[in-house]
Amino acid sequence: MTPPMIHLTNARLIDPEAGTDTPGSITLQDGLITAINAAAPKGAQVIDCGGHPLAPGIVDIGVKVGEPGERHRESFRSAGMAAAAGGVTTIIARADTTPAIDTPELLEFVTRRAAESPVRIRHIAALTKGRRGAEMAEIGFLLDAGAIAFSDGDHVVTDSKTLSRALTYARGLGALVIGHPQDAGLSGGAAATSGKFASLRGIPAVHPMAERMGLDRDMALVEMTGARYHADQITTARALPALERAKRNGLDVTAGVSIHHLTLNELDVGDYRTFFKLTPPLRSEDDRLAVVEAVAAGVIDVVGSFHTPQDEESKRLPFEEAASGAVGLQTLLPAAMRLVHAGHMDIPTLWRALSLNPARRLGLPQGRMAVGAPADLVLFNPDAPFVLDRFTLLSKSKNTPFDGARMEGKVLRTFVAGQEVFAA
Repeated sequence: MTPPMIHLTNARLIDPEAGTDTPGSITLQDGLITAINAAAPKGAQVIDCGGHPLAPGIVDIGVKVGEPGERHRESFRSAGMAAAAGGVTTIIARADTTPAIDTPELLEFVTRRAAESPVRIRHIAALTKGRRGAEMAEIGFLLDAGAIAFSDGDHVVTDSKTLSRALTYARGLGALVIGHPQDAGLSGGAAATSGKFASLRGIPAVHPMAERMGLDRDMALVEMTGARYHADQITTARALPALERAKRNGLDVTAGVSIHHLTLNELDVGDYRTFFKLTPPLRSEDDRLAVVEAVAAGVIDVVGSFHTPQDEESKRLPFEEAASGAVGLQTLLPAAMRLVHAGHMDIPTLWRALSLNPARRLGLPQGRMAVGAPADLVLFNPDAPFVLDRFTLLSKSKNTPFDGARMEGKVLRTFVAGQEVFAA
């Protein structure tokens, strides 16, 4: 079915490429943006945006979907519905499924299953077989089957020779490798960041230096192989100089961070609140502010939800034993608004990290407010206040650290390929 021609008027057009926030209108037809600040075409459906921001849809790198193996935690359909309600128009799904997505057959299976989602879904494939870090996956075949990047997720490839082989092979194919910068020996079994708080609570902890050490190792291998590399999460001030140095030296390197590490700190764990148990663990307030500054300055390129659904049984355990991770598809936008309301950055700068940069890094045409760009858009009210009730989330799992939190920022409409997939 051909989507109707839509003319969105009386909007604040957020252009992350130009860094502008200006009043205007936009026309959508045949899945594309066909005109900006032109008169409404005859026969178009006219929507008054009420003076609210209209921005490119969010491109969310590193979303965990439970198919195959854990469909009870999240299906492609439920993830897609939560994404649409959160202004996420492209999900980049992780490979840490059961079994891991390490063969073309499995990748083709999840690609077929993802067709039932209302938003776009692309897949990261495993870098090594079974994400065990011992034997390289069939990167070439997986690339042919549609893999958008390669990663073992939070299973760090500890064997530097195996990782260097995989990076060399990926470089020859132009494939992007996504790493998890951690020293696996130091971070193994840790549930918090080392310091006074973790000591007082008796929680096994890891020093922030483990992230720097992991990043230093990966940067050396990237320099050696010339591969394209993206660090999934940089969460500490100590790691930032190594990242800046790698970029200054011309390495093809980018980095991301989760919205939870930008808006929460280690003290939020409080009395062992397991919904705040994440990988990497929440950091100090000094680290949080340093990372927020790095996003504003463009040192850290990408902000994502790192949506990780866990069922109640795996979270209702002693802190040390509880599963790590939080859902974030639907809370990403209002949580990100905290950075705007606190004065850390404006909306176009934030959208550079939420939409433009992840799309560019993955070679996707999304993330731009330009004629000819895909009509993937989100209309939102950045100031609308609400108290989050986790049971209103559309994800199958409800493990959010923002339950009961006062938040600002509501998605009003979401469009994918010019089709409205969510309306508040």
